[in-house]
Amino acid sequence: MARDTPVQNQTATTEAEPLPNLVTIIGRGVPSSFEIVVDGDIEMVAEDPVEEATIVSGSVAEGTIDVGVQRFRFDGQVTNVHVVDWNGVAAPDSASVPNVHVDYGVPER
Repeated sequence: MARDTPVQNQTATTEAEPLPNLVTIIGRGVPSSFEIVVDGDIEMVAEDPVEEATIVSGSVAEGTIDVGVQRFRFDGQVTNVHVVDWNGVAAPDSASVPNVHVDYGVPER
């Protein structure tokens, strides 16, 4: 009786797919705080989020910014964005709060 050739399980070594969406925080030269909440996962696009003084936990990212840019990749939808200037004045009452751009379906570079 002939035996069938056994089939070996092959495990593919694939990298995790990048999160499809991007939110960008742009500082305006005034110390400000931000909080971003999504209904999926969120992660900071940076070498060292701790150095940026940003906390990312599950579906929430919060931190401070005065100049420069901070980027976060996420899946799902943005459910809340809260930005305040150094006096605690929120947008739109403060022209000093950072700009926030949300882009869906952005390929990773």
